[in-house]
Amino acid sequence: MPDALSRRQFLCAAAAPAASLAGARSPERDVRCIFLLLVGGPSQLDTWDPKPEAPAHVRSPWRPIPTNVTGIRITELFPRMARHADKYSLVRGMHHAAAPVHDVGHQAVQTGRAFRRGIEHPHLGCVVGKFRGSHGDVPAHAVLPGPLGPTGGNLPQGQGAGYLGSSCAPALRTPEECGVADEPERLRRRYGSHLFGRSCLAARRLIEAGARFVTVNMFDTVFGRRTWDCHGYEPFSRLEDYRDHVAGVFDRAFSALLEDLDERGLLATTMVIATGEFGRTPRRNFAGGRDHWPYCWTAIAGGGPLKCGEVIGASDAEGAFPKDRPVTPAQLAATIYQAFGIDPHSEIAGPDGKRIPLVEPGVEPVRELLI
Repeated sequence: MPDALSRRQFLCAAAAPAASLAGARSPERDVRCIFLLLVGGPSQLDTWDPKPEAPAHVRSPWRPIPTNVTGIRITELFPRMARHADKYSLVRGMHHAAAPVHDVGHQAVQTGRAFRRGIEHPHLGCVVGKFRGSHGDVPAHAVLPGPLGPTGGNLPQGQGAGYLGSSCAPALRTPEECGVADEPERLRRRYGSHLFGRSCLAARRLIEAGARFVTVNMFDTVFGRRTWDCHGYEPFSRLEDYRDHVAGVFDRAFSALLEDLDERGLLATTMVIATGEFGRTPRRNFAGGRDHWPYCWTAIAGGGPLKCGEVIGASDAEGAFPKDRPVTPAQLAATIYQAFGIDPHSEIAGPDGKRIPLVEPGVEPVRELLI
């Protein structure tokens, strides 16, 4: 390998043949995806889009730190992620115009559309499973953890097969069912003992076994849990819970997942997407927390045929609205389909045999994110 070729460039270049634009079926392409749903909606200002020059009532109490990619800074709550910024890109202009409600946001980011006109659209993984199938004896799409896991919650909206029907429904799994106990103790410690960490490790095992798409829910509910939903008052989380629990759980598990995939040679063919359903209000509320804000947030995307070590777009001075290269959930969905070699404008049979396009007409992939 030439000395001038950085490790990040080599990883991305290795995936480039798989990134050539293709039609709905492209048998030669071997692409997978792990989709991390950050239930609750992380605050863009307190995570991956710090605004240290913003007014005191807007800026995060946590300082920005440099990453291993020159010019990219994230908050100090994510020191492990900072060491791996060459393995992902930050999409800082995410937004949608749907209602600022968790269920609606969950639908938007996992299907590309919110439920309307009586049509429930299928999850991204269900569509990928229908077009691409799986390798081996594992399902094409699995959701971790399932609704009957230790916390007893329900699956977020948007994780069903919708109009594709029960035959395309995702398999529901638990980390233990996926054999995480068989992994070396040292590796399990790297991911962390939290359910999210164990589920990320299980996702890697499923991908390695042949699954095409694995969805990991970081939390099963925002009520009575320490989550990203930092309103600052009961039954929701405080902003300080980011520092004391939530950010550390994500930082450990996400970084371990990137390292593990990389070490096994899987990162060049496996996309890793992490996003919440919306962002948080730039101005803190009466309780010192932040409320729902669908007008701007940051998503994380990298691996496989996606660029890494980049910042796509930018928010304004207070992280309130996209300033440059806004991206909608529908555009992110189109990008994921394109990365799989599935034409995002393909049509599939919906209710009563009606042909429905995977994304709305006029929606295009984020070309800046594709290699």
